[in-house]
Amino acid sequence: MNTVQKVFKLQGKVQHYAWGGSSYLPQLLGIPNPEGRPFAEFWMGAHDNAPSELEGIALNEYVRKDPGETLGAYTADRFGRLPYLLKILDVKDMLSIQVHPTKRNAELEFAAENKKGVALSAPQRNYKDDNHKPELMLALSEFWLLHGFKPYEDLVRTLSATPELAFLVPLFEKKGYQGLYQAVMEMPQAEVNRVLEPLLKRILPPYKEGELRRNEEHFWAARAALTYDQPGVIDRGIFSIYFFNLLNLHPGEAIFQDAGLPHAYLDGQNVEIMANSDNVLRGGLTPKHVDVPELLKHIRFEPTHARILMEDYGPGRIAVYHTPAPDFELSKISLLKGELLTIRAHSAEIFIVMDGKVGVVEPGAAPFSRKVGEVFIAFHQAKFELNAQADAVVYRASVPSGSL
Repeated sequence: MNTVQKVFKLQGKVQHYAWGGSSYLPQLLGIPNPEGRPFAEFWMGAHDNAPSELEGIALNEYVRKDPGETLGAYTADRFGRLPYLLKILDVKDMLSIQVHPTKRNAELEFAAENKKGVALSAPQRNYKDDNHKPELMLALSEFWLLHGFKPYEDLVRTLSATPELAFLVPLFEKKGYQGLYQAVMEMPQAEVNRVLEPLLKRILPPYKEGELRRNEEHFWAARAALTYDQPGVIDRGIFSIYFFNLLNLHPGEAIFQDAGLPHAYLDGQNVEIMANSDNVLRGGLTPKHVDVPELLKHIRFEPTHARILMEDYGPGRIAVYHTPAPDFELSKISLLKGELLTIRAHSAEIFIVMDGKVGVVEPGAAPFSRKVGEVFIAFHQAKFELNAQADAVVYRASVPSGSL
């Protein structure tokens, strides 16, 4: 491998989770999918479970051989690894109600499960690594999600307007968010069925007739029931649809979700960047492992006022989506055909072309091109030129420059 070269083509990894769509990612990545397999996520990073590859070498192994050279001294010393994971998601079916742990709690709980001898691949395993997982999602299409508990007045209004759930209002007024959520999450399954069955009988017929709108909780509750309910078992995650903020993001809008904030993706495509972790604690709307006591340990029981992030353009036609996370930063580079942009990498940076085509020219190395769905990586102190061979949009994952 050329020791001077610091910019390389990169090959990401597809995750075929059942909730993924069958057309968006295959079209983006140019992968035939005649059998209609679900393509849920496209990972670009160095997570040990699915590392990207450069020149046939796993990125996690490549970084471990010389973290100082690849990441830079600051990133290597602070994080000890590539600190972020970049993804493209196609959400066809609703994802689980979930929350992510803090860094300290992830370290403690990961070590505790290791000590118990729980295999990393075990379905009941909660902690796949020792890292936190703050995340930023940027909508590529109209995107629907649940995001944190509704503000107090909004939640009272929603419960009061839903006859089958109105009995929860006094409980919420007396015991707050924690008391309300703990009550439904620890409710015996027979009681869950008794409460939710009348609601579903009321909302399923208009849902099937196409009479419900996506900005109504009933729409998603009905869809969740049809997707996840089993004979004799109504998914308790349906309660969360009424408790949490229901958001509709448009292309170019983004939102940050920190440790402890409950959320769920409902429908659409997005770019997602997060700390390099796969730790997910689930609370319903999933066939996967749900650990209610563990979920309740880590959730933030507080109202959430959603803050939508917009493109913040700086010099060079680069929009940055700012978050408080020290692990990552997402940027969007927009170039017209023929435009040139010089980039200097301050740590390891990953780029994916989402529109058009670009040439990548690094002094002393062979130039190459990347088209839609293709990825490349630039290591610490790489200096290169992007040449737009067509109108192009490129997303860039990096470590925040203010942290360096």
